[in-house]
Amino acid sequence: MVRSDGEPILTGRATGGTGPVRLRERFLQGEPLESGVRTSILNSWQRCRALGLPPDRSDPPFRGDFDRDAPIIRAAVPVLDRLQSRFAGTAMNISLADASGMVLMRRFGTASLARSLPAIQAVPGFVFAERYAGTNGIGLALAERRLIRVHGAEHFAERSQGSACRAAPVRDPLSGRIHGVLCFGYPRSDEDPALSTVIRKAAEAIERRLLARSSARERALLRAYMDAGVEAGVGLHHRVGVDELALGLLPRDRAILTERAAELISRAQRAAVDVPLSDGRRVTLVSRAMVSAGGVEGFAVEAVLPGPSPREPLAVPLLADAAPGFAAEPVDAHAVPRFEGVPVVGGPGGLSAGPGPHRPPAAVPGGVAVGVDVGSTAGGDPVTEDHLGFLSPARGLVMVGEPHVGTYALVARRRLELLSEASARIGTTLDVRRTAEELAETAVPRLADFVTIDLAEPVLRGEEPADPRRDLRRTVVHGIRDDLPFSQVGTEIDYGPTMPQLRCLTSGQAVLEPDLRAAAGWLAQHPEHTERLLGHVHSLIAVPLVARGIVLGAAAFYRAQDPAPFGDDDRSLAQELATRAALSIDNARRYTRERAMVLALQRSLLPRGLPEQDAVEVSHRYLPAECDVGGDWYDVIPLSGTRVGFFVGDVVGHGMLSAATMGRLRTAARSFAELDFPPEEVLTHLDNLVLRLDREDPASDGAGIIGATCLYAVYDPTSQQCTLARAGHPPPAVVSPEGAVSFPDLPAGPPLGLGGLPFEPAELHLAEGSQLVLYTDGLIEDRNRDVDVVLDQLRTVLAHPERPPEETCRVVLDTVAPAHPNDDIALLVARTHAFDPRRIATWDLPADPALVSQVRASAMRQLADWELDEAAFAAELTLSELITNAVRHGAGPIRVRLLRDRALICEVSDTSSTAPHLRLAATTDEGGRGLFLVAQLARSWGTRYTPEGKVIWAECGLDGA
Repeated sequence: MVRSDGEPILTGRATGGTGPVRLRERFLQGEPLESGVRTSILNSWQRCRALGLPPDRSDPPFRGDFDRDAPIIRAAVPVLDRLQSRFAGTAMNISLADASGMVLMRRFGTASLARSLPAIQAVPGFVFAERYAGTNGIGLALAERRLIRVHGAEHFAERSQGSACRAAPVRDPLSGRIHGVLCFGYPRSDEDPALSTVIRKAAEAIERRLLARSSARERALLRAYMDAGVEAGVGLHHRVGVDELALGLLPRDRAILTERAAELISRAQRAAVDVPLSDGRRVTLVSRAMVSAGGVEGFAVEAVLPGPSPREPLAVPLLADAAPGFAAEPVDAHAVPRFEGVPVVGGPGGLSAGPGPHRPPAAVPGGVAVGVDVGSTAGGDPVTEDHLGFLSPARGLVMVGEPHVGTYALVARRRLELLSEASARIGTTLDVRRTAEELAETAVPRLADFVTIDLAEPVLRGEEPADPRRDLRRTVVHGIRDDLPFSQVGTEIDYGPTMPQLRCLTSGQAVLEPDLRAAAGWLAQHPEHTERLLGHVHSLIAVPLVARGIVLGAAAFYRAQDPAPFGDDDRSLAQELATRAALSIDNARRYTRERAMVLALQRSLLPRGLPEQDAVEVSHRYLPAECDVGGDWYDVIPLSGTRVGFFVGDVVGHGMLSAATMGRLRTAARSFAELDFPPEEVLTHLDNLVLRLDREDPASDGAGIIGATCLYAVYDPTSQQCTLARAGHPPPAVVSPEGAVSFPDLPAGPPLGLGGLPFEPAELHLAEGSQLVLYTDGLIEDRNRDVDVVLDQLRTVLAHPERPPEETCRVVLDTVAPAHPNDDIALLVARTHAFDPRRIATWDLPADPALVSQVRASAMRQLADWELDEAAFAAELTLSELITNAVRHGAGPIRVRLLRDRALICEVSDTSSTAPHLRLAATTDEGGRGLFLVAQLARSWGTRYTPEGKVIWAECGLDGA
């Protein structure tokens, strides 16, 4: 076993039914292969099978009319000659193919090898693209667009089973496009891992020679421009560099001019274009064609600027150093004395003629840019009108270059701008779908005409995908038009084994299909669907969305309007965009998961339903923030005496800690409320709890990291009184039965957690049919809205008392709540009811034991009138015990009250603040069993305190149970 590009490769023939030969046979017989074959080879086999290539006869076409003086051939000749010398005496077959897979040159380690091989392996002109020759070195290097190795039975054709090969793409050093493939073919027995290093260095040598030729061509163009000026008898004072003229251009103006000059060169047209400057002036750029002495064709762009004032001196330095790159060509130093000082610097986008030794040359893509210092002559004297005359107008060379080089450089700069824009546009939210949409919107139309993005279903839920090749959902379809037959958003996507999207998901690398009509794997998956698409799109890049080692999905970039297919540079750009977007999508996924967890915790800690009671008609809503879930909460608590309590609170902060703190506060608040504490005391207990939580939290260091606001209201339907207290919380809204809306001015009280400050209650009378609206600050506070305006809007919305609470909640959230809330919103609407006086019976009596029997008898008659005979026995015993305790241990006067609600409520009040306690009496005790008896007969019982004393109450079932 050997390794190639990090993948293990089995060598040799099959042994005992295993090995590459056996695996290939199984594949050709239609058996599935899950392991044993490299992914790149298996993908190629599948494409070959989809093309219908026969392995026993795959004859590649022959083309003998190729250009034998192509630039790649001239650059490769000395490299291949050296390789032939290195492998002299071996069975090495060295081939150079072009970007279509056609062999341009062949070299052999042994001369006799060329005579012994068939023409297909010895003569240039045969095309070894994968769609003609099956899996082979040249074809697979073009398909995978990287250094590859094919060994023995990994070839698809039968005739190549005894050979091995390595192939590497040769790229254009300026554009990054693949211009050809260098391939080594040799017997399997001559396998040597060092060949990968040799072929890679040889390919790089050819690329360097291509770059050197390009630089020489650009220098020739610059020489032609200079010579044209000399022949015309024009001095350098008529060719002042545009970026250093005496009128002084700003840096952004120079950048605009050089960019427009690169555009003119890339268009290969004679033109004159007016370019406005930032200060209101205008410069005319003129482009004209030119040909060097060696036949290099290009364009020069000059700037025509307004001339200086008649008395304004213009100085040009006289520099004597020779310009690098011109030494091979003799120059008349007297003819162009000042231009020879301009240094020429090579670069990947062309040559830049900088502004002399006093300033570093600016990088100018797409050609040769020229600039000349304005200063003094060699002798130090300024050059004035006596030296040069007046320039009106001034003309200056901006750039010279070849159109295709300018095009590459211009595209490269625009791609850098696109990447910079992508950094700002992608990831503005923490929403998975929106982030994917931002990737598509950034790429269209500057990179692609259509983009589809498919994400794994778990990713959309915030989970980590187990297998990114399954459960894919179409998440985004975006393009220059909306009528293309792409699968709709939300559709489940199932990619076949030969589809570029699945190949990119499997390999983790972008897959380029320059010509979709020749992409068999793409066509074979859904012939009817893809045929419809082929009427609009012609080129595809499939890119995996990978972040932190997790494959999230795939993005497909389609080209339609631009006739040029995607290339390697486009693939690299798409890969970079997808990589940046994948990180943002993964951040959004992680946030979605955390938010879902916090939201699940938050919802689990909020009330699951509403308690059954007749005092109010209640509806509520909880709306989480778009970004971070907070700690808003609400509660509805039935209390003794048919009363009901309402809580609305807000824990400071967001996230899991706030949600957990909210749960603790709500539980404590409910407990304090059920103990029948008045609202101000409930808030006092909650304040102490928050202080204790701060002290117990080691992270707080006693600084108080927990804070909360709260409003607690208790409504008594028998008196229609509502008692409220708030701790730094917004006041409620009260809607009268007539529709008048008010915001009562309640004592504010400090937020929970400050400690040491009292809470003051307030009482309101709520007529029957009134609405009490409680809410958290997320409803009315927003950094983009004025609170007073929102309150006026809320007042308008609530001024409809005929709406039921459910409808009121819906309208308030639809109308008043922010479209994109930054904070949680809790909303509770309660419509009050009055308790029917006919269901209340009251007796006042002094603390006289003799009156107990009279009150008991009156109560029994009342129960008979209410037709509650079954509850009479339990109620009689309960009342007897409670009244007796009040007479013996309390203080008069005493009030007895019966309330017929969902249960029969017995209440006995007195002016004493001493509460009885339930205890288990011993067998020898004469008393102490009264409250125990009450606890056994009643469903529940308790004590609540009033400003006048206390009330002992017990609830009995209406059926006596």
